[in-house]
Amino acid sequence: MAPRLSGVTRASSLGPIATFMECQGGSIARVLRKVDLPFAILEQRELIVPLREQFRLLEKAARDTGDAFFGARLGRAVKSQDLSAFGAWVCKAETLGQAMMRAHAGLNVMLQTSTVLTVSRHGSRIRWSIEFVEPETEGRHHNEFLALGYAIDIVRGYAGPRWRPSVVMTALPLGSPRAPLEDIFGANVSHGHAVPAIEFDASLLGNTIYSGGSVSDECDVRSEPPVPRQSDVLATTAAVTELALHEGYPRIDWVAAKLGTTSRSLQRRLSAHGTSFIELVDDLLSRNAKRLLLESETAVTDIALRLGYSDPAHFTRAFRRWTGLSPSAYRQAALRI
Repeated sequence: MAPRLSGVTRASSLGPIATFMECQGGSIARVLRKVDLPFAILEQRELIVPLREQFRLLEKAARDTGDAFFGARLGRAVKSQDLSAFGAWVCKAETLGQAMMRAHAGLNVMLQTSTVLTVSRHGSRIRWSIEFVEPETEGRHHNEFLALGYAIDIVRGYAGPRWRPSVVMTALPLGSPRAPLEDIFGANVSHGHAVPAIEFDASLLGNTIYSGGSVSDECDVRSEPPVPRQSDVLATTAAVTELALHEGYPRIDWVAAKLGTTSRSLQRRLSAHGTSFIELVDDLLSRNAKRLLLESETAVTDIALRLGYSDPAHFTRAFRRWTGLSPSAYRQAALRI
């Protein structure tokens, strides 16, 4: 059986990485070039990014800034309510216990796959852990620290901004330096655990939103489509192909590499589902072209270039094949309707 494709996450899970890197003396542009990811993920935070590529991006960011604890420092700056519709929904639960339940129920549907949240009770303490079910190791610990930052921020929404965990558990080897992390997290740090976690007093579970906040379910969790399920090869490939579109005309070798597989293996997977990469790209371009023509006043030439066509004539021929109309005629017909 072929290895499963990489899990995915929304670009929003990177938090304020561009601003943060600038403050650290690094260059997000340089890092994005090194990992071959489009700049669009900084502005279109709903975009889907392979989780393994986020690991790599954080590792390169750490090297670029010379900060061995880059993920932890970035985690200190994140706000969970900025995690797309998912984060806003979690942070508007009435109590901390309910917010954690929302996080567990919605994470793999709304934000990120290949990720397991676990909660357990140890005497008077709650242990909240997060595990990434991905084989890649480069940059994993930075992503783990980032995830712990989000967990800490969620608890602070109910315990107050000065709250600190009783202990922060990491998967770093025993004997790794603790002092830098204890300074960042403001808490005791313990290394050598199977999965990273935070511990806190169980009495906090009943805490309501800290003063200044408000309880509301007005956040529309349907405002963005769900992330592709881990087992959905077609949806996962389509989402990463959409990401590739921001780099020009999508290439199967680029998409396959981002998903942790080969072009041949990916083509076989798609064939088993009754399609091909060319057909998938064709459908993606057709849907995007129609959306841009109907929802914007962007010139046809600019739409062609945005979709990776070398010239408008190629785009027009493709559009006629899809609809029987030229792009301009399609837009005019829609306006008349």
